[in-house]
Amino acid sequence: MSAKQQAAISNLMHLLKEWDKGSLNVRRNILNDFIIQHQNTTGTEIEEEFAHSASLFFTRITSWLRLTYMVGTCLSEQLKAIKIFLNTSSSNKFLSEFLEVGCLYTLLEIINLKQSDEVNKTLALDILNCIANFGRNYKEIMCECYGIRSIAECMAKSRSETTQIQANYLLENLAKGNPKFQMQVYKGLIALLPCSSPKAQELAAQTLKVVQPIVCESNQSLVEPLIALLQSLHIEVQYEAIELIKLLMDYNVKDALIKSLVHILKPPKKLEQIKSEETEEKEGSQTGVVDFFVQQAAAAKTIGILVCLSNEIAEQFLSLQVIHNLIYAMGNEEYAESQRQASITLEFFVKNFPIVADHVKEAMGDQLFEAFLTDPDGLYARMTPIQADVCRSNKVNIPYRSSA
Repeated sequence: MSAKQQAAISNLMHLLKEWDKGSLNVRRNILNDFIIQHQNTTGTEIEEEFAHSASLFFTRITSWLRLTYMVGTCLSEQLKAIKIFLNTSSSNKFLSEFLEVGCLYTLLEIINLKQSDEVNKTLALDILNCIANFGRNYKEIMCECYGIRSIAECMAKSRSETTQIQANYLLENLAKGNPKFQMQVYKGLIALLPCSSPKAQELAAQTLKVVQPIVCESNQSLVEPLIALLQSLHIEVQYEAIELIKLLMDYNVKDALIKSLVHILKPPKKLEQIKSEETEEKEGSQTGVVDFFVQQAAAAKTIGILVCLSNEIAEQFLSLQVIHNLIYAMGNEEYAESQRQASITLEFFVKNFPIVADHVKEAMGDQLFEAFLTDPDGLYARMTPIQADVCRSNKVNIPYRSSA
């Protein structure tokens, strides 16, 4: 045995003895020293330094983790040290040991503990990503441990965007190269759409654009929560929702989405009831009414984007009497953005379908129609109450049959 090997064994025995008898601060210092010294160390170098018995130290860290993660003792240091072991070239051995003692469940619990620091949740998610990167077998093991539900729950409830982004990246990772559980990931992302976190909604819609082509067939349960995202006051959430709707025009939920977009251009019958209830409460929030108006404007904008994709889509909207509803939305004096977006979208139909131009001119009258053609973007600012009433009470019914 060489002097170098003898020194390595001696150092290891001293380290393990110090760890076993050491206080909390001693163990923290040992972990911090290890983290600083081994940021860019290979598996071979770690094994040589620990006399080919690095597992003895790694096992002590994982054992302490399972005993203390609930109270958060040195949790950041433990997770950083574990990550170094799992990132080494000989990490397969360490990963097997890590999974055998049940630390995968520990990580999945850490990300949803109320008392866990957001930094620690991010570190735990980072290690889970590292495990998923080992391949399909490890992705399946994670999913079998109810990993998808835990990760989605963390993403929905987290107060940190960094944590949410890491959780989202992990869900996307689990959907790729994992045919056994890709549909479960897909459904988990759909379940995130109605959550209360705008960032989680944005990320879920964004990732669904990636996962949808992987699972091929779209799920009808996606339609309602996706359309509901158009109520969001966060422009980035609306943007991702519209982008996902564009993608879904090539899938079997296309018809349901188009019908829903046309439908929400007109208020539900219960809107007047909501208005009166909010007036009686005198809270001044008028949340339900604003939600509808925001969604109405977003729907008009989305339709304007979709009809530019293909003539077939435009014809399908026409067959559902979208013109009547667009003109109605143009008369919504309570929300200027609805008027503006509906007017811009209506301009497309008027310019591209002569039959629409004829019906719209007849419904609006010469003066309003001329003003509309001159400046559809700014018409709402000059529209009189009488003209707005003309729009809301329009009876346009274009007998148009879609070729779709």
